[in-house]
Amino acid sequence: MPEPGQHLLLEIALDLASSLTNDDRFDRLLTALRKAIPCDAIALLAYRTPHAIPLAIQGLSPDTRGRRFAVGEHPRFAAMAEAQKPVRFPADSPLPDPYDGLLLNDDSAIPIHACMGLPLFVDSQLLGFLTFDSLTPGVFDHIGERTLDMVSALAAATLKAAIQLDALERQAQHNTQVMQTLTLDAMAQGGNSLLGDSLPMLALKQELALVAPSDFTVLVLGETGVGKELVARTLHAQSARKGAPLVHLNCAALPEQLIESELFGHTKGAFTGADSARPGKFLLADGGTLFLDEVGELSPGTQSKLLRALQSGEIQPVGQDKVRQVDVRVIAATNRDLKTEVAAGRFRADLYHRLSVYPILVPPLRERGGDILLLAGFFLENTRRKLGLAQLKLAQATQDLLMRYDWPGNVRELEHCISRAALNAIREQGRHGVLTLAPGHCALEPVGPAPLPTAPPPGTAQADLRLAVEDYQRQLIREALLANDHSWAGAARALNLDRANLQRLGKRLGVVVSKGL
Repeated sequence: MPEPGQHLLLEIALDLASSLTNDDRFDRLLTALRKAIPCDAIALLAYRTPHAIPLAIQGLSPDTRGRRFAVGEHPRFAAMAEAQKPVRFPADSPLPDPYDGLLLNDDSAIPIHACMGLPLFVDSQLLGFLTFDSLTPGVFDHIGERTLDMVSALAAATLKAAIQLDALERQAQHNTQVMQTLTLDAMAQGGNSLLGDSLPMLALKQELALVAPSDFTVLVLGETGVGKELVARTLHAQSARKGAPLVHLNCAALPEQLIESELFGHTKGAFTGADSARPGKFLLADGGTLFLDEVGELSPGTQSKLLRALQSGEIQPVGQDKVRQVDVRVIAATNRDLKTEVAAGRFRADLYHRLSVYPILVPPLRERGGDILLLAGFFLENTRRKLGLAQLKLAQATQDLLMRYDWPGNVRELEHCISRAALNAIREQGRHGVLTLAPGHCALEPVGPAPLPTAPPPGTAQADLRLAVEDYQRQLIREALLANDHSWAGAARALNLDRANLQRLGKRLGVVVSKGL
């Protein structure tokens, strides 16, 4: 195969100079390089210790964008980093390829035949990787070292420029940050801890970047499973308090008699079982951030004491007369409509206004479009690593299913879906090679009641099977509720389901919580 000439690489460089955004620049780079070096797949990845993170891909499954490849767990990435020069892996290389089974035009799930990787260094610092893969053996063997060095330099310069532009754009947006060293660390720190590039997620990230540097109290709103805790962590990480503690308290996880002690601490002997003094969450978070999850579950008595802490920055441990001053930023979260709770008298209006200085609504997954496959890739790689598998991939039909489903349990439901599907695939396909997740492995329940007009006539085998399945589901739900003191949350944990999904299924099946279950 003839080598690409210097004039072609010069054309690539000039084309990149006219690109307006990083995504556009990366895509143009890959498109041009594929013309210069024909291949079935190409990827540009940033190295953010300890992961190789895809920034742009061509010829690979869309979920690849969401994967985070731990370099220490993927021998080919580790070999590239150690060699510090282009590496051609032989067709019979024993090192597993992280892209096995992920090529779009490879339906056989056989190992990739040709693989070449270029580590991207600038001033002895590893910025990322450029990988080429082909199903044709030996296709990269005749490319000269000088050509590869030029391609590496061009890709590294493109990545470095992207890092610098990213840092400059952040500085212009906030207008309060001091110019920092333009390195990959800067890109990683300012990078998006919330995965997704849909329009709703881009708007959310802009809101977080706006309010994070302030000390305003933030109320994070959204459905169950959308990632409100991750939003709180992102706010803390982008704030001036990022070097101080981020303390988390789930207000619904503790009985009312203990929540005050958890918030404000207690002295020794303050109540039965208080064998020693204990600092509360406010004191532990002094100088940092306190994240109050499910704040809508607080009792009226605790609400009034929380209001005092927010108003004056003063706390009073249980059993102590002395008042202590603390410097804490509060981020609260709830899936309740607090305005409705205020109107019903279940939540204090003054506390609501204190908490909602800057409300942020986290979009549900069904409104995030292409983020679904991005997140699926992230969970696929995590699950593959946890289960010690060679590779996990989604069948095309499964990708279509995930995109059609409306995800009432949001991101958390998607994560559980991938984990469940992986276990079902292991049971069917074993633990070796590339495991393909089929739609049946996901076991996604239809949302809402089954449409009665299309139900099979009574007496048919299909109708009898449906009724038997529904009876069995009712029995399992009732047993789980009885075993967990009629708690839907406890029953959902026992059945490994999302609570909202379980309640929805129970309602459809006519299961109610009562002592007569």
